[in-house]
Amino acid sequence: MDTKELFALLVCPKCRSKVDPVPDAAAAEGLHCASCGCVYPVREGIPVMLMEEAISDSQWQAGIRNKGDK
Repeated sequence: MDTKELFALLVCPKCRSKVDPVPDAAAAEGLHCASCGCVYPVREGIPVMLMEEAISDSQWQAGIRNKGDK
């Protein structure tokens, strides 16, 4: 199973909607849920699909990639 196939199986743990790779990302850095506006980071090729790790769309656009980043 390749990365695209894996991402196609994933859903947002918050609202259960489909997630897609963040638009315009050079690599799969995050998975975006258009329904609730959460972005889930992808670390070392592994999607971190935990609500505690989700970043808001606005934070992601500001360059924040981890909850601890400011």
